[in-house]
Amino acid sequence: MSAATGSKPSPHTFHIPVMGLGYTIDTPLKVAHLGISSVVSIIEDELVERMREHHAVQNQLPYEAIPKPSHDHRARRVTAYLDLLAQLVDRNTQRVRSAPFRSGSESSLYFELLPTGSPLQEFYQQVQAMPPGVARDMAEDQLRGLIVPGAIDVNIMAKIDPVNYDKEGRALPDEFCDAMAAFRGFANSKLHSSIVLSAGYNPRLYAYIPRFPDFLPDAEGVLRKRIILKVSDLRSAQVQGRLLAKKGVWVSEFRIESGLNCGGHAFATDGLLMGPILKEIADHRAALVEELYATCNQALEAMARPTFPTRPSQRITAQGGIGTAAEDRFLLQHYGMDSTGWGSPFLLVPEATNVDDSTLEQLTRARPEDFFLSGASPLGVPFHNFRRSSSEQQRRSRIAKGRPGSPCYKEFLSSNTEFTERPICTASRQYQHLKLAQLRATIQDPVVLAREEKVVTDKDCLCEGLGAGVLLKGGMTPAHKLTAVTICPGPNTAYFNQVVSLRSMVDHIYGRKDLLNGVVRPHMFIKELGLYVQHLKQELERASSDLSVKQQRRLNTFKHNLLDGIQYYAALLQNVYTEATQDADRFRRSLEEHAREVQALLLPEAQPTS
Repeated sequence: MSAATGSKPSPHTFHIPVMGLGYTIDTPLKVAHLGISSVVSIIEDELVERMREHHAVQNQLPYEAIPKPSHDHRARRVTAYLDLLAQLVDRNTQRVRSAPFRSGSESSLYFELLPTGSPLQEFYQQVQAMPPGVARDMAEDQLRGLIVPGAIDVNIMAKIDPVNYDKEGRALPDEFCDAMAAFRGFANSKLHSSIVLSAGYNPRLYAYIPRFPDFLPDAEGVLRKRIILKVSDLRSAQVQGRLLAKKGVWVSEFRIESGLNCGGHAFATDGLLMGPILKEIADHRAALVEELYATCNQALEAMARPTFPTRPSQRITAQGGIGTAAEDRFLLQHYGMDSTGWGSPFLLVPEATNVDDSTLEQLTRARPEDFFLSGASPLGVPFHNFRRSSSEQQRRSRIAKGRPGSPCYKEFLSSNTEFTERPICTASRQYQHLKLAQLRATIQDPVVLAREEKVVTDKDCLCEGLGAGVLLKGGMTPAHKLTAVTICPGPNTAYFNQVVSLRSMVDHIYGRKDLLNGVVRPHMFIKELGLYVQHLKQELERASSDLSVKQQRRLNTFKHNLLDGIQYYAALLQNVYTEATQDADRFRRSLEEHAREVQALLLPEAQPTS
């Protein structure tokens, strides 16, 4: 089954989510032939083009550059790179299929990595136990036919969609905005896979999707390309699912991610916790799929397009902070998740992701306090950061030298027009120079000034930093010699402190190995709860004395949602963890401590409106 033409689901029960711009940009070349699905970031077309050249040359394939600027260069670069990935994954998969079944071979590894007890692995073990002969040869041929590659899925952060300009400085039409162009690049590729849309609703992008027939059912009701929505809760899934269904677009998967116990950008809920969110989605899943099915077919009929003859499948997956086989199994079994996402731990698996040697060594020596939620993102969204990274060191060094901010060459996050007619990036040296001058001219209180200056200088260049690691690892020189590496692991990374093989990590996920043996680590639900308690405390510290009624209502809702979540977990312990195990006792004590913390928090009173 071809990576470009096939659509069989992965035999694994986990996937590797997108990480940064470069950490998973070629992960399909490393893991797809072993049946593991992963997600590639396609928003940064310059990095995409560098990686296409790199892999074409490495594999002795022809490479013709797509220059910038040239007509529709962003979309064309994405299409060319994804088609190359499909070609190489197909070749790798054929190599696995043709390998003999013996110890250490890729064909044997394919089946040995599968979930313990899965029908496919059990069949492989039965074949391995057969004596040599015609019957075994026939069974091995059957096994080869069951080898399918993992998906080459892609990701677009919908918020990254600035207007682009031609050489004369004139604004280009909407379809040349970053997210639209990247989407078109995927739509025009040979892949039969999914695009993950994250970071919320983009009306312009959503309206664009039905213009591409691959995202609508064909005469047999088959989708050549699929939509995955990364959402935070049931309401988000309902709202965005309906918006797309009314356009005839089916959401093939809702990917639930923890608001705070994740990597990259953090989109905190108002105190809604992962467990209660998954429970609510599980309870309403059947009703949601039926509603969207009816709405989608009605829209397709109105468009005079083929409808779905039967209800298409809709997967629900979860990711964010999963660290043990027991947690993974609980999400699959208790909440009925179709798959789980394992992100940050794979940063310590060089066979799967791209972390340069220096950063990798820093990650192995990191402590929990080295991972923090920062204000580094120019998007204005909290961003998980790593104190030991070279980009953090560079940012602080620039401030100390009186030259805060970064040179801005790529302009992907340019959205501020406070000082300029054409948007600029808040991490840029230009913006920070102008903004700091304004603050110093208008704020007299040194304490307030220092606080506001920090907000400005916390911003850092993500466009260069999140792609530098893969270039360094591949022996390439980052453009403009900007070699500082930004990495955005989730807090869960703190508990994984060794570089491991792909096999070891997969064995850990499926419970055949314990990479955390002897490591004291809170349960993923408890870790997320603690992050939310800390987040609420910070919100209260920032709350001004003239708090509005609306702001007070939101903080009050946040507090009550946390307490409701704690009650839910207490009931879960009583009904599910019935044995008095050490882990359950630790879970219970942590719940009680956090409950006392939240109950003790005093909300400021709202000021009456005049």
